[in-house]
Amino acid sequence: MSLVRPMDQSTTSFRNPKLYSLKKSSDISGLSPQIFSSDKHITTTYISDPYSAESYEKYLLDSPSSSGISGYRDVHPYFELEGQSPDSVDYDEDKMRLKLLELERALLAENDNFDEIFQSMDVDGEWSDPVRLHDSPKETTSSDSVISSIGSSTKEITQTSSRTPRQMLINCASAVSDGNYADASTIINEVRQMVSIQGDPSERIAAYMTEGLAARLASSGKVLYKALKCKEPPSSDRLAAMQILIEVCPCFKFGFMAANGAIIEAFKDEKRVHIIDFDISQGSQYIQLIQTIASLPGKPPHIRLTGVDDPDSIQRLVGGLRTIGLRLEALAEQLKVPFEFQAVPSKTSIVTPSMLDCRPSEAIIVNFTFQLHHMPDESVSTVNERDQLLRLAKSLNPKLVTIVEQDMNTNTAPFFPRFIEAYNYYSAVYDSLDATLPRESQDRMNVEKQCLARDIVNIVACEGQERIERYEVAGKWRARMIMAGFNSQPWSANVIEMIRNLIRQYSERYKLKEDLGGLHFGWEEKSLIVASAWR
Repeated sequence: MSLVRPMDQSTTSFRNPKLYSLKKSSDISGLSPQIFSSDKHITTTYISDPYSAESYEKYLLDSPSSSGISGYRDVHPYFELEGQSPDSVDYDEDKMRLKLLELERALLAENDNFDEIFQSMDVDGEWSDPVRLHDSPKETTSSDSVISSIGSSTKEITQTSSRTPRQMLINCASAVSDGNYADASTIINEVRQMVSIQGDPSERIAAYMTEGLAARLASSGKVLYKALKCKEPPSSDRLAAMQILIEVCPCFKFGFMAANGAIIEAFKDEKRVHIIDFDISQGSQYIQLIQTIASLPGKPPHIRLTGVDDPDSIQRLVGGLRTIGLRLEALAEQLKVPFEFQAVPSKTSIVTPSMLDCRPSEAIIVNFTFQLHHMPDESVSTVNERDQLLRLAKSLNPKLVTIVEQDMNTNTAPFFPRFIEAYNYYSAVYDSLDATLPRESQDRMNVEKQCLARDIVNIVACEGQERIERYEVAGKWRARMIMAGFNSQPWSANVIEMIRNLIRQYSERYKLKEDLGGLHFGWEEKSLIVASAWR
């Protein structure tokens, strides 16, 4: 069931391989078959891009479309939310608010990385004066002082004469945080007259952040936003848009490439490799991996790929994970790569080692790409499925574990700093899309509406178990991995150089930085994606 209106049929332009031109070459390359050679004099050549229109056309067929669902059209003009009366939510609002406040304060006192939230709240240009943040949380001793610091800065915000959409939305978020819903609603109506999803990046991000705030208010002040079915599998339209997002936003694509580079290096000299993935998504990463393995010299190892077929996952709408497995098997057979696929029908949270059929003769690799942030942690439930899954991975004694995630804190941060964090992050993403797709591109609009807007609404409008887009910063993932018993693995210089070469083909404004074992892919100075390897 789709959260948003069906995508325009004009997205067929994505199938035109000439649509997206690069800085130095019209060929977007994938992993090199020779980057893992020790011969420094070999000239690197690249295989054809696995994310190109041809690859998707052939191996990622369109799934049956699902009809749009009406509801809240007047409240949310850019996309339709599935209607459900807030009055049907039956719980003690005051008690729920009290519990959440207690939880937020406990988390603020324990979160070692909370200063990173405030660093990311710094804004440039015309908003730098109105927004002034005070003492660093690490210089205080209680969560109350942190909350007091936020309150002080919001007073300065409301006193400013700035009338930019961004500043008005920061004022609106502050009003929502303070429970002043009447003022917030007034600001939302004003901003809607100033922004458009067809405007420049600052207008577009403002338009969708506005709808996130409107969605939060539509629940009549209740903590949980029940009207928005955030956990519904996306429609076939969103599948197509996600393919385009990988194509036109290099940070997401290079995250896959970094993980694949580490995986290929890990199974050197191995005859049999077992890769376990808890969210294969559309199989994009493995199309690239199979193509790269086929291009390497020598006899390729036998690859066995196990995917968890979670009933809540994205694959359900396209016939289940087995359908994706059949496409990967067909590709591997064509390229003469020994390959087998098995789907494990189970919710991710209850998977056990015995269900994964690990064999002594195989080197085990566990891959987490854009998946772990969907697992609830200790801030949501005492079960802490996030750390539980990492401990399960460790119990398999893997040769390698790879993690690729978006680099921001939308997990434990309270509403107001979370709003600022999301605003800064997605502003950079929207800005980067303008460097790849023309302003009038329907594909760009569909990517932003189908992929990014859905995440924004979930981050801004939802709380508790309904908020599933719970990203964490690189330092927090590092801490979790160390606590689970893993050690960071260094990145190959060949992999890093290969990715740098590809970044240069897009825009010099894309950046790559290595820090504490993590590869950070970003737009200008804003880190967007971080990849890391562990053992």
